[in-house]
Amino acid sequence: MIKAVFKWYTSTSLLIRLLAGFIIGSALGSILWIVSAHTGNPVAESVTPYISPFGSILISLLKMIVIPVIFFSLISGAAALPIRRFGKIGLKVVGWYLFCSLLAAILGASLALVINPGSESNLAGWQKMIETLGTQPDQIINSAPIQGGFISILLNMFQNPFEALASNNFLAIITFSILFGLAIRIILESSDNAENHILNQLIQLIEAARDVIFKIVEWILEYSPIGVLALSITNFGLYGPNIAGPYVSVTIGVVSGILVMMFIVYPILLFFVSRRNPYTILRNMDEAIITAFITRSSAATLPVSLHTVQEKLKVRSELASFSLPLGATINMDGVCVHLPMFAVLAANMFHIPLTLTGLIVLVITTVLASIGAGGVPGGSIMLLFIILQTMGLDSTQIAVIVALAMGINPILDMFETANNVTGDMVCTYAVAHNEKLID
Repeated sequence: MIKAVFKWYTSTSLLIRLLAGFIIGSALGSILWIVSAHTGNPVAESVTPYISPFGSILISLLKMIVIPVIFFSLISGAAALPIRRFGKIGLKVVGWYLFCSLLAAILGASLALVINPGSESNLAGWQKMIETLGTQPDQIINSAPIQGGFISILLNMFQNPFEALASNNFLAIITFSILFGLAIRIILESSDNAENHILNQLIQLIEAARDVIFKIVEWILEYSPIGVLALSITNFGLYGPNIAGPYVSVTIGVVSGILVMMFIVYPILLFFVSRRNPYTILRNMDEAIITAFITRSSAATLPVSLHTVQEKLKVRSELASFSLPLGATINMDGVCVHLPMFAVLAANMFHIPLTLTGLIVLVITTVLASIGAGGVPGGSIMLLFIILQTMGLDSTQIAVIVALAMGINPILDMFETANNVTGDMVCTYAVAHNEKLID
C-alpha cells in the first residue's frame, strides 16, 4: 500500500502536486481562519504548531542547499565564459536587472499615488489598526539596521569569504565566487599547457560538485509539495485575518502592480527581445514561480529557478549559473512595487509633502535599497527603514509604519517573491536570446 502511494506520488507531475498542495492547504487554512474568527477560539494558533514544522523543513532544506548552489554555480559559470564575453554579458545582465527594477519602482510609486493609502478618507482606519498589532514599535526599532543605503551595500560585497558563507552574506558570496571564477579563466587564457591541465581539472571538480548539489535539489523538489501544503495551511490560517479594513486597498495596489509586472510588462519585454509568444515562455517558468510564491524566498527558490531555466528554457548553464544567483540577490522587482506603497502611507500619516523631486528620490532609493533585500522571507521589511529614513521620519514614526507593514507582509511577500523570481528568469532569458546562448 505504502509502495503504491509512493509510486503514485512520484509519478504525478511536480506542478500538479505543488498546485494541489497549495489549493488544499489554502482551503484548510482558510477554514481554520474562519473558525477562529467566528468562534473566538484560537483554533489556527493551536493547530498550526503541529503542521508548520513540515513547511519549515522545506524552507530549511532550500536554505541548506542555496549557498552551495550559488558558490559552485557562479564559479563554474564565471570560469566557463571567455573574459571578453563575460564582461559584455555581465554588463547586460546587471543592466537588465536595474532597468526592470526601475520600471517596477515607477509602477509601484504610480499605483501608490493613485490608491493614496492613509489619506484623510481612511486615516482613521489605519490608526485603529495600530492598536491591534502585536508587534511593539520598541521591539522593531531595536532590530533596525544601524546604517544602510548604497555605501553599506557596497562595503558588504567585500568580506572574508568563509565568514560570508557562514553568515549567508549573499552579496559577498557572489562577489568572491565571480572573482574566483574569473581568476581561473584569466590564468587559463594566459598560462602554459601544464597549468591549463591542472585548472581544467579544478573546473571539472567544481562542475562535478555542482552536479551533486543539483541531484540533492531533485530530492528536495520531491518533498516540496508536502512542505507547500504545510506552509499554505500556516500562512492562510494565521495571517488571513489581517487582510481587512485599510489593508484591502494596499493589498489590491501591491498585488495589482505585481500582476501588471508579471503579465504585461515582462511579456512586452520578452516579445520585443524574442519576437515569440511571451506567455508560452512564461508558462515554462511555472514551477519556479509557484515555489517562490509559497516559500517567500527568491534565494531559497534559486535551485528550482536554475533547473527551470536550463531544462525548460534551454538557457546554457554558463549564463544561467551566473545570472540567476546574481538576480536572487540584486533583482527584487516585487520589492520595488511594494515599498512605495508604505512610503506614501507614511507621507500621508505624518503630513510629509511628496514633491516631484521627493518621488524621484523615492524611486531611486527603492531600486538601490532593493539590492540588499537578501532574497529571504520578509527581507523587504527591514528595507523600509532605509526608505523611510530617506524621507526624514524619526525612529518612532518609522517603527509605526514598519509595524503596520508587518501585519500584512506575509501575504504580500508571497506575491512579491513570485515577481522577483519571474524577473530573474525573464532577464536571464532576454540576455540569453540576445547573446545566442539558448540551445
